[in-house]
Amino acid sequence: MRKLPILLLLVVSIYTSYSQNISKTIVPNKLVTQKKWVDSIYNKMSFEEKVGQLFMVAAYSNKNENHFKEIDQLVEKYNVGGLIFFQGGPVRQAKLTNRYQSKSKVPLFIGIDAEWGLSMRLDSTYRYPWNMTLGAVQDYKLIEEMGKQMGRQSKRMGIHFNFAPVVDINTNPKNPIIGNRSFGEDKINVTNGAEALMIGLQSEGVFATAKHFPGHGDTSTDSHHTLPMVNFDKQRLDDVELYPYKELINKGLASVMVAHLNVPSLEPREGYPTSISYNVVTNILKKELGFTGLIFTDALNMKGASNFKEPGAIDLEAFLAGNDVLLFAENVPVAIKKFQEAFQNGSLTEERLEQSVKKILAYKYKAGLNDYKPIELNNLYDDLNKSEYDALNYLLYENALTLLKNKESIVPIKKLENEKIAYVKIGNDDETEFLSKLNEYTKVDYINSTNLDSVLVKLKDYTKVIIGYHKADGAWKNHDLSFREQLWIEQISKHNKTIVTFFTKPYSLLKIKSFDKIEALLVAYQNNNFAHTAAAEAIFGAIGCKGRLPVSINDEFYVNDGFTTKKMNRLGYGAPENVGLDGKILNKIDSIANYAIDKKMTPGLQVLVARKGKIVYEKSFGYHTYDKKLHVKNTDLYDVASLTKILATLPNVMIQFDKGKLKMDSKLGNMLPVFNQSNKKNATLVDMLTHQARFYPWIGFYKATLDSLGKPDAKYYRPEYSKEFSIQVTDKLYLRSDYNDTIIKAIADSELLPKVQYKYSDFSFIILKQYLEKTTGKSLDELVENNFYKSLGANRMLYNPLRRFSKDEIIPTEIDNYFRYDTIQGYVHDMAAAMQGGVGGHAGVFSNSVEVAKMMQMFLQKGNYGEHQYFSESTFEKFNTCYYCKDENRRGVGFDKPQLGESGPTCGCVSMTSFGHTGFTGTMAWADPEKEIVYIFLSNRTYPEAKTNVLSRENIRENIQKVIYESIIE
Repeated sequence: MRKLPILLLLVVSIYTSYSQNISKTIVPNKLVTQKKWVDSIYNKMSFEEKVGQLFMVAAYSNKNENHFKEIDQLVEKYNVGGLIFFQGGPVRQAKLTNRYQSKSKVPLFIGIDAEWGLSMRLDSTYRYPWNMTLGAVQDYKLIEEMGKQMGRQSKRMGIHFNFAPVVDINTNPKNPIIGNRSFGEDKINVTNGAEALMIGLQSEGVFATAKHFPGHGDTSTDSHHTLPMVNFDKQRLDDVELYPYKELINKGLASVMVAHLNVPSLEPREGYPTSISYNVVTNILKKELGFTGLIFTDALNMKGASNFKEPGAIDLEAFLAGNDVLLFAENVPVAIKKFQEAFQNGSLTEERLEQSVKKILAYKYKAGLNDYKPIELNNLYDDLNKSEYDALNYLLYENALTLLKNKESIVPIKKLENEKIAYVKIGNDDETEFLSKLNEYTKVDYINSTNLDSVLVKLKDYTKVIIGYHKADGAWKNHDLSFREQLWIEQISKHNKTIVTFFTKPYSLLKIKSFDKIEALLVAYQNNNFAHTAAAEAIFGAIGCKGRLPVSINDEFYVNDGFTTKKMNRLGYGAPENVGLDGKILNKIDSIANYAIDKKMTPGLQVLVARKGKIVYEKSFGYHTYDKKLHVKNTDLYDVASLTKILATLPNVMIQFDKGKLKMDSKLGNMLPVFNQSNKKNATLVDMLTHQARFYPWIGFYKATLDSLGKPDAKYYRPEYSKEFSIQVTDKLYLRSDYNDTIIKAIADSELLPKVQYKYSDFSFIILKQYLEKTTGKSLDELVENNFYKSLGANRMLYNPLRRFSKDEIIPTEIDNYFRYDTIQGYVHDMAAAMQGGVGGHAGVFSNSVEVAKMMQMFLQKGNYGEHQYFSESTFEKFNTCYYCKDENRRGVGFDKPQLGESGPTCGCVSMTSFGHTGFTGTMAWADPEKEIVYIFLSNRTYPEAKTNVLSRENIRENIQKVIYESIIE
C-alpha cells in the first residue's frame, strides 16, 4: 500500500483525539475536509459565539409564540449550539426546527429523549417497548433493527442525537426514575441490549448517547428532585455500573450523558454531583475509560444539579469538569457572562474551550450539518408511522413474553373442545384487545363483577381461568398490586386452574406472597395492543414463549428465568411486513371496499388476509343495512351461503374418505338406497363433487309449497312449532316435519342433463348431507361442530346462529317478498336450506371472517390445525386435485379452483394449487398453498334484494384478491 504523506499522517494523528468516536472508518482525505470545515468555522467565531456552541437549550413545539421567540433570541443573539426538544408534535417540531436552523449562523444540533421512540416526547409518532421489555428479548438483532428504525425516524425529523440507550443496571426494584427504562439487572444483558440499540441508531447516522454515567440503576431517589446516593466502592462500580460504558465505547459510542449523583467513592467532596466532578468526567470517563466522544451533562435544571449551584455557575462548573455540551441550561446569558469572567481570571483557557467547541463542530460535520438542508414536511406523518414499524413491534413483544410458571404444561391450551374458559380482569386499565384476541381463538367468557365471592361462584364450572392484570402503560407509573388485587389472584388461583398474565413491569410481581397455587404465570410487560395480542397468541399456541426475566423477583424467580414453549400451528397475528407483504399496498383494499359500499353493491363487508400463519389484515366496513344504524364489526356473523359446502359438508366427507368408507368412485346408489333405483345411481363421488354428474343446477323446492297467491300454503306451514310442523323456516313459519324426504325424492326423480359436462349444482351437497347424517346417525350441524368447530375454537361459526347469538350480531341477507315475506336475519337465505331447518349441505353456515380463516388455514395445512390432524394429508391432496382440467372443468373435488380461461372465481393471479369457494350472498374464501395466503371476503350483497349482483359484475372480490398478490414483496 502506498505510504501517506507525513503531513497528512500528522493531521490524522492530531485530529483523532476528538474524531475517532465519530467514525472509525473515516478515510484520511475526509478527515482533512472535515478539519478544514471545523477550523474555518471556529476561526471566524468570537469568544461568545464559541461559548454559545456549548449550550443545548430546551425547546417545545406545544407552547406559544412567546416561547418560540425566546428560542429565536437564544439562537440569533447568543448563538446556542443546539436544541433539545420536549413535548409537542412532529409537524410542529419540524417547522420550528426549520425556523430555528434558518436563524442560526452555525447549524444547530437537534437532540431528543427518545428512549422508546419519538413518542416519548411527540404525539402522532411511533412507540416501541420500554427497555425493561426489551431486556426480556434474547434476539438482539431485533433490538438493533429497532435502533435502525428509531434512527430513520429521528433523521427524518432532523434530529442528530437520541439520548439513548439507558445503560443503567437497575439492581434496585424501588428505583423511582430508572426502573422500566433499564434493560434489567444483569450487566451482560444490559450491555448487549444497549449495544444493539446503539449500533442500530448510529448505522442510520444518528448519534447514540449512553446514560446516566456513572450509573443511576441502584438509587432510591430521583435526580430530577434531589441528589441520589450511590454508595458503592470503586471496585463494585468498575465491575458493574461502568461495564456497559467500557463495552460501548469500544464499539464506537458517540456520546455519554453524565448524571447528577452523589457517589462518595468517586467524588469525596460531600454532596458534590458527579456531573460537575472533574474526577468523574475527566479522570474516569475520559482518561480511565478512554472516551473521546461528546460528553453531555444531564439536564442542568434538575434539582440534583440546580440545588447545588445557581444557573450560570453550575454550567461553568460542569464545563470545567470536562463536559462538552451543557444540556437544558436555565440561563444562557448569565452562563456566558460566567464564562467570560472565568476566561478573564484564567480559570478557563482557550485550549479547553477549543477542545470542546471543535469536537462539537466535528460532530456537526459528521451529522451532515456542513451541508444543511431543511426538513421536508410532505408525507412526514406517514414516514414516521409506517406499517413496517408494527411488524417489528409484533416481533419484539412476541419475543419478550416470559413464562415463569407452567405446571403440567398448561400453556399453550391444547384441546379446545374439552375446555370452558373464563377471563377475569384485575387492575384499572383497558383489557379490550386482550379479551378480543382471546375470543378469536375460542369462546372465553368475561366474568365481570366487583364481588370476589360472586366471581368464585361463577367460576366453578370453568376448566381454566385467565386472569389479566392491566395497569396504565407508563414508564414511571406505579404497577404495584393492591391488597385487594393480591387477594383476588390468590383466591381465584386457589379454586381454579389459572393462567395469570401481567401486562405490567415485572416488579409488580414483588407484591405476590405466594405463587404456589398459580398454574401458569406469564409476564407481558406492557398494557397495549401488541402485548395483548402476543399474550393471547402464546396462551393458545400461535407463538411460543421465548423471553427471559430481566430482573429477579424476591427468592421466587431469578434474572434470566423463563420457560420456552413450542408454537402450535394456529393462526397468529402480525403486520403485513411480518409475512412479506407491503402494508401500504395492502391498504388499497380499503378503497375498494369503500367503493363497493358507496356504490351500494353491499351495505357492509368483512375482509381478512392471512399469510404464513399470520392474520395481517382483518377489517370490517359499512353497516348491517343501508339505514346505517349498526356498523359491521369483526365479530358479526354473515350467512356464508355456498361456502358451507367446503366449511361443513366437504370436510366431513373427507373424514369418511380417510376412514375408507368412501372412495372417489363410490356410487350414489350404494351410498344412499333412495337413489338405488334412480337415474343417478351410478353417479360417482368424484363426479358429484366436480359438478359433472349431469345434475340439474337447481330446483325451486319452495315454489311447490306456496298457495295460489304465492304465499306459504297452510298445507305445509304453521305459524307455531308442533311435532308435525317442526322445521323452523323463520320466526313464525314452521314446515312439515317430513318435507325433507320430499326434497330428496324430488332430486332423485329429476331428469339428468343430456351430456357429461361441468354444470354447477347444489344437488350433490344436499345429497351428501343426507349421506353423512344416515351414515353417522348425527345431524350435519352436530357433526361439523363436534368434528371441527369446537376443536378449531370456531365458536362463531355455526348453523342457526339465533340459538346462540342476538340478532344485532347477525347481518341480515334479504327482505324476502317471494317466499317467507320477512326480513331474513339469522335464518339461512337459501330457500332449500331453510326448508331443511337451516341445516343444508350446500348452505346454512353463518360465520365471521376469522372463523372461516381457521378452516381455510386447516385446509392449507393439509388437515392439521392446532396439532390436531383432522384427516390425512393424502386425502386433502386428492380432494384438491383438478381431475378434469383437460375437459375444461376447473373444479377440484368439492373445492373450486382457479379459472382455466379468462373468467372465473379468482383474480387470475393465484397459483393453480390454490382452492376455495364463493357464495351467493357475496362471499369468498380462498387459500393458496404456494404463497401461503388465506383470503376471506364476506358481505350481504343480497340485501335488500338479491336480483342484481353488481358486486360480482364489478369484480370486487377478485380486485381485492389482486391487491393482495400485488402486495407480495418477495
